[in-house]
Amino acid sequence: MERKTINTPLTDDIIENLHCGDLCFITGKLLTARDKAHERIAQMLSAGEKLPFDLKNEIIYYVGPTPAKPGEIIGAAGPTTSSRMDHFSPIMFELGIKAMIGKGRRDNLTKELTKKYRAVYFSSFGGAGAYLSKRIKSSKIIAFDDLASEAVHELFVENFPVVVAIDMYGEDIYEHAVHRGE
Repeated sequence: MERKTINTPLTDDIIENLHCGDLCFITGKLLTARDKAHERIAQMLSAGEKLPFDLKNEIIYYVGPTPAKPGEIIGAAGPTTSSRMDHFSPIMFELGIKAMIGKGRRDNLTKELTKKYRAVYFSSFGGAGAYLSKRIKSSKIIAFDDLASEAVHELFVENFPVVVAIDMYGEDIYEHAVHRGE
């Protein structure tokens, strides 16, 4: 398995060189958004309102971090099940996201949109929220603070581990094993 280091923001050149099954370590900015944040984004757009942040070229991490203990930057920050956000994929891609991080399978529409928009879906490690939180170097709420743990956070991460689950070519790690001379 190839290991790749990625610095944000993602570019088309970076995404073109990511392949299903690649282990990657992300350093840079991520935005968080779970179910309620996705719903709020859709409601705002439907009402013709401007979002309080720009999603162009961003990576969205499907996480609702637990509250930080004293002296910590963030609480446990493990991925949530991505399929719950599938029906928001068209909106998010139209807003310009380049990647998503979560866990589990995605629907066929999301996979097709990943190809169309030259994006990528990363899978992270469920049950490892405490470990993943140690890779988060800063966290601040940038929108929807009334949603508590589902508010939109801006995170800065260092060597955040993910696997390319769906690449821009439509290869899906959940559909078949990838063998490249391993």
